Amino acid sequence: MYQGGHDLEEENQAPLGFDPSTIDYLLLTHAHLDHCGRIPLLFNRGFRGEIITTSASRELAKLVMLDSAHLQEEEAEWQARKNARHGKKGKKIKPLYTVLDTLNSLDHFGRTANYDQALTLDGGIKATFYDAGHILGSASVLLELEEDGISRRVLFSGDLGYKDRIILRDPAPPSPVDVVVMETTYGDRLHKSLQPSIEELYQAINDTFKRGGNVIIPTFALERAQEILYYLREGIQNGALSSSMQVFLDSPMAISATEIFRRHPECYDEKACELFGNGDDPFDFPGLHFTRQTAESMALNRIGGGAVILAGSGMCTGGRVRHHLKHNLWREDSSVIFVGYAAQGTPARRIVDGASEIRIFGEDIQVRARIHTIGGFSAHADRDELLAWHQKLGNPELTFLVHGEEDAMNSFAGQLSDTKVIMPGLHDEFSI
Repeated sequence: MYQGGHDLEEENQAPLGFDPSTIDYLLLTHAHLDHCGRIPLLFNRGFRGEIITTSASRELAKLVMLDSAHLQEEEAEWQARKNARHGKKGKKIKPLYTVLDTLNSLDHFGRTANYDQALTLDGGIKATFYDAGHILGSASVLLELEEDGISRRVLFSGDLGYKDRIILRDPAPPSPVDVVVMETTYGDRLHKSLQPSIEELYQAINDTFKRGGNVIIPTFALERAQEILYYLREGIQNGALSSSMQVFLDSPMAISATEIFRRHPECYDEKACELFGNGDDPFDFPGLHFTRQTAESMALNRIGGGAVILAGSGMCTGGRVRHHLKHNLWREDSSVIFVGYAAQGTPARRIVDGASEIRIFGEDIQVRARIHTIGGFSAHADRDELLAWHQKLGNPELTFLVHGEEDAMNSFAGQLSDTKVIMPGLHDEFSI
C-alpha cells in the first residue's frame, strides 16, 4: 500500500483477484508498509488463516499497521468534512480499513519463525526463513514443495539488503533452488560507496551549521532512522561532528521502532552485538531528543539554526517532515538531505529532480535550501549485490522479477543467464 495518487487509491479499493477466505497461510517477509500494509484489508475481506513471520517483524508490523489504520480513518474523516463543506452528497466515505480491522488481524499472527529453522505447513510444505539483511527481522522465505512425487524448492527473496552494513547481518540465501521470485528495486544501478556517503553526510551537516541553518532529513521510520542515528553517534565519537550538536528524532513511529530495535539483538551483526554487550547503546548519544508529542514537534519550527531534524515520511508524502520543509525549504542557509529511495511522483522525488517550488499544505514553497541526495544508505541491494545473491542460488530454472520499476526489471533481466526470466503482471498465474 502506498499513499499516492488517485490510480493507486483505486487499486487499493479494487477486488484482490482471489478469495481471502481460501488462504490458509500468510508468510510475511518484513514489516515495511508495502509488504504488510494490506493485512488488515485481507482480514476485512475474509482472511482467517495463520500469519507467520519473525519475532521482530511481528512487533514492527503491529506498529506500522496501526499507524496506517489511524491515517486511513483520519483521511476518511477529512474527506467527509470536505465534501460536507462543499455541499457534496453521495456514498459515505469509508477508510480502506480501520483500527479494529488491524487489531483483529493481529490475532491471526501465529507461529514465530526463527532464521534457518524449517516450519511445517499443511500438506507437508516446509517454510524456512533466511536473513535478508534488509531491515530488522526481514527474511527471504524458502518453500519446499512436493506433489505427485515431484519436489520443488521455491524461494521468495523479500526485499534484500547488502553486505557489510552496520547493525544487521548480511543476506543469507539458501542454495540450490528451482524457482526464485526476487525483487529488483535497484536492478539497474549501483549505490555510492558507504564510507564516502557517511563523509558526505557529515560534511553537509557541518556546512549547514556554518551557514546558520537547520538540517532536515526525511527518513523512513524503520531501519533508515536507526542507521542515521548510528552514524551520527559515530560522527560525534570520532570528532567528525560537534559534540554539542542537537538532534531531534521527530517521528513517534521511528521512536517506537528504535525501542523495538533494542529488544532484538538476535538480528544484529557482530559489531552491534559487541556494543550492546559493552553496555553501549548504538542509538543514543548526548544531544539526541525524541519528540513524540505534537507540541514538541511544533516547537522545533522555532529553532533558527543548528538542529538536525529526522522526520517522516521518507518520501515527504505525509507526516511531520512536511511541516519542517515548510519552515526550512525556502531558507538558503538550511539543507535537506535525502538518504533513501524517492519514488516517481512523490514530493521527495520532485525536490531531488530540481523542482523550484513545492506545494505544501496549499502553499507554494520556494526550494532555496541546499539539496543533498546520498545514495549509499539504501537498505536495498544494488544491481551487483542482487546479481551476486542470484548467483548463489545454483542456476534456478525459473526467475520471476518483481518489486521494481519496468526499466529496472528489464535491465536486470539482461544481466541474467542460465535461467528463464519472467516478469509477471498482476493476476498472472504460472505452473512451476
